[in-house]
Amino acid sequence: MSDCNTRIIAPSILAADWSRIREEVEKAERSGADWLHLDVMDGHFVENVSFGPQFVAAVRPCTGITLDVHLMMTRPDKYLDRFIEAGADRITVHVEADHAVSETLARIRAAGLGCGLALNPATPFQEVIPYLDQIDLLLIMTVVPGFGGQAFMEVETMPKVASARDYRVDKGLAYHIEVDGGIDLRTVHIAAANGANVMVAGTSLFRAKDMSEAVRQMRA
Repeated sequence: MSDCNTRIIAPSILAADWSRIREEVEKAERSGADWLHLDVMDGHFVENVSFGPQFVAAVRPCTGITLDVHLMMTRPDKYLDRFIEAGADRITVHVEADHAVSETLARIRAAGLGCGLALNPATPFQEVIPYLDQIDLLLIMTVVPGFGGQAFMEVETMPKVASARDYRVDKGLAYHIEVDGGIDLRTVHIAAANGANVMVAGTSLFRAKDMSEAVRQMRA
């Protein structure tokens, strides 16, 4: 696992042009992206529907970089094997979802994948504490998931990012802290100052005039 203090830039495929997915993925890789973030939305856990394991499988041959798959699903445990088989490199599930969290995390680890846990802006940090020694990534949503175009929720979420950083140090753990939602060239530095190191960004990268320069500035 890469150092949890290393800045990682993960463009979100939701903001890509899906009709040109190979070109978009290759552009992201050429531009210096470290990971690609794939948000799976089931229309139940969140109100939008995005894509399923077949789409992940279609992206996999387009790139060798890490596919960071985020399951915004009510029953991630039910569909987990399909995403593993589709070629995900790491899978993140929500603490709020309807599943036995430790069992799901153990299945991800047993498959040899990176193992992540996510929490929504309204969920207290305390809800994930029992699982922090079982993961290598904690995703703190910085908008309400499932709705595009929202503003970065600094007041609600940055204290949790800071708490995750402090807890990691206090307990000698080594999980990445990932943020997703409203991340751009301004908010990326707010998130980093509070302890986040994995930056998921959609529109601000895929719609940038120069994606390479946008990635460079986000990493700076």
